[in-house]
Amino acid sequence: MSKKMSAMCPCGSGKFLQDCCGRFLSGTAYPQSAEELMRSRYTAYATGRLDWVRRTWAGETVPQDLSSGEPIKWLGLKVVSSRLIDETHAQVEFVARGRAGSSGAFRMHERSRFEKRDGQWLYVDGDQL
Repeated sequence: MSKKMSAMCPCGSGKFLQDCCGRFLSGTAYPQSAEELMRSRYTAYATGRLDWVRRTWAGETVPQDLSSGEPIKWLGLKVVSSRLIDETHAQVEFVARGRAGSSGAFRMHERSRFEKRDGQWLYVDGDQL
């Protein structure tokens, strides 16, 4: 096991990266719930894997440029709630904390919408709370 994969997962699950979001980022598994997808997307942001963020974003809402301008150090994630609306729609509310260069610390509180398409969950959009 590589040192990187034996680290704790940034998503805050308390699991090793390889046993949590790492399996999604490596392509050996796909998230089975909207919450798993949201956690994996946070981990992708935290580890610089914007390819995963783009791949899991619904095509009609994905921005052309995913960069934030200045580097962000992600500091933590708290899932507030996760709700399956029906078989193909879900919402996840979360709070992510980070630090952005000269801007300093910030807190992002969002209620995200997810859709299951062709058997895979995708992030559609979210409301900042």
